[in-house]
Amino acid sequence: MNKTFIATLLKWLLLGGLIGLIIGSTTAFLLTTNDWLGEVREQNSWLIYCLPLAGFVLGFMYMVLGTKSGNELYKGNNLVIEAVHGRHPMLKRLGPLVYFGTFLTVLFGGSTGREGAAIQMGGSVAQTVNTYFKVPNIDTKILLMSGISAGFGAAFGTPITGAVFGMEMTALGKMKYEALIPCMAASFIGHFVTENVWGVTHETFIIQAVPEHSIGAFVKVLLLAILFSLVSVFYCQLRHGIHTLSEKLTKKNHMIRALVGGLIIVLLTILVGSYDYNGRGLDMLEQSFKQDVPSFAFLAKLIFTAVTLGTGFVGGEAIPLFFIGATLGNTLYQFVDFPLSFLAGVGLIATFCGGANTPIAAFLLAVEMFDAKGIDYFFVICLTSFIFSGHHGLWPSQKIYEPKSRLLDIVPGETIKNAEQKKRNKKLRL
Repeated sequence: MNKTFIATLLKWLLLGGLIGLIIGSTTAFLLTTNDWLGEVREQNSWLIYCLPLAGFVLGFMYMVLGTKSGNELYKGNNLVIEAVHGRHPMLKRLGPLVYFGTFLTVLFGGSTGREGAAIQMGGSVAQTVNTYFKVPNIDTKILLMSGISAGFGAAFGTPITGAVFGMEMTALGKMKYEALIPCMAASFIGHFVTENVWGVTHETFIIQAVPEHSIGAFVKVLLLAILFSLVSVFYCQLRHGIHTLSEKLTKKNHMIRALVGGLIIVLLTILVGSYDYNGRGLDMLEQSFKQDVPSFAFLAKLIFTAVTLGTGFVGGEAIPLFFIGATLGNTLYQFVDFPLSFLAGVGLIATFCGGANTPIAAFLLAVEMFDAKGIDYFFVICLTSFIFSGHHGLWPSQKIYEPKSRLLDIVPGETIKNAEQKKRNKKLRL
């Protein structure tokens, strides 16, 4: 091995490890604070009526940073993806701001998750490291991926998944394996710091039994994966549609957007007559692996989350997708002859995979989350969901380096947003 190789390896390990060390601590703070705020909200149900005011404050915070910067910051995870591709600089203030916004959303009952805040903080910390150590432009993208890996691995207690997710999240059909070492270092150290230094524990989802292997079982699994992938597409389209419409109607006044969104969530809560779909919904998510949940739970959570995030509140979408998929799997238990916990697990993984467009990371998530139970089923599930979800997803800024099918007329390097827009324009011309 030559000196250049050793020097580069040490650089990636040190910088990736530094990012993981910082993100492990900030993610521990995120998870602990979110848990506490969730308990406060559950003990004070009246806080939901303050959600519109919280949205107004959140919108003001983003807008006061400047019109151009405010619009950029509202891109959230998309801004991190664009920074990896060199289209826009990563804004270091995004991380602290999204943390505070997530706390507001969780405390007052918006439906959101956690990984968005962790990933965006990861990008902010990585950009700070890039600036402080004067990292060359060619390497800044790799450290930004490391920040994504650290945030995801620490947020869910899945370091292997986090290492791959940082490389896979930004683009379809291409992975930058050069980033493997720093992404792995950041994810594993971030996970270690979160759990072993700060003592944070993660939720556990246990699959009690797995169906015996048979052609019929695999056919059912394929059909289920297709169904869950289409549900993920429906969620993504609804969430992006609400986002676009709310910006158009309010002329990108984020204060009014979030205020109206908060009012809608309050009305939906009153209509449903339950607080189960506010906040993160972790209790019902865990319950879906053990016992029956309301048959409409998946649809309620889908709508609550699409409205919350589509109108300007912030947080993450992985936990809501977990919830949507797991509760739908729970509902299907009365129609499909599979173990309850297995159906919930299939829904959780397939819905997340279809929305995130990360089949390898989703498969590794199933392996880590379910202790490798049903590993062959989940491999098929992730590939199927990835293919049938088409070129849609949670993050419109994802680049399509290789189409999911050669039958689709998509130019390599196109973003999901542009591909969807061209598809709509083509339909209008027809």
